[in-house]
Amino acid sequence: MQLHSRSFQQGERIPGRLAFCVPDAGSHVALSDNLNPHLAWSGAPEGTLSFALLCHDPDVPSRGDDVNQEGREVPAELPRVDFYHWLLLDIPAEQSEIAEGGHSVGVSARGKSGPEAPQGLRHGINDYTGWFAGDTAMAGDYYGYDGPCPPWNDSLEHRYVFTLYALDVAKLPVSGALTPANVLAALSGHVLASASLSGRYTLNPRLL
Repeated sequence: MQLHSRSFQQGERIPGRLAFCVPDAGSHVALSDNLNPHLAWSGAPEGTLSFALLCHDPDVPSRGDDVNQEGREVPAELPRVDFYHWLLLDIPAEQSEIAEGGHSVGVSARGKSGPEAPQGLRHGINDYTGWFAGDTAMAGDYYGYDGPCPPWNDSLEHRYVFTLYALDVAKLPVSGALTPANVLAALSGHVLASASLSGRYTLNPRLL
């Protein structure tokens, strides 16, 4: 199975229009267009009844001591953890493409609504839900796609991995809320094949 995009190529930098934030000289970051990328796929195995699409960043700092702090930089050697940006479920077996901006246009304070998504699909809850939990202006359940916004002082350029799973079920049986952990647990035993595409993104002026 193959996954590709007209929005960016494998291993390249993700355009700012697909990000949650872009660099800003005055305030380090500014909100961006937050468009989901175009994605297309082929070569699904026989018996595929639906697809699930997940996007995650495996390079998020495991501790926030230095994150976005003036005069400091997040060290490259700091252990990193996963941060999920998009969980899209129940993509029909006959579908083979997602349009750029078809599932996300702009940043929604307190998160986009869900889990209902266009064409009867379901959106999961991304990890901005936890990131903004203590922010009174932004707290909420963030369904659907929200793009890159790594720490502006991180010494690592972050990777963003889009993975498409071909499944043997038409509707993924998720137990509980559509969180990354619950969706990943539900995928177990139902994956016939998968394909990935990754891009890079940074807000650190030193790395631009």
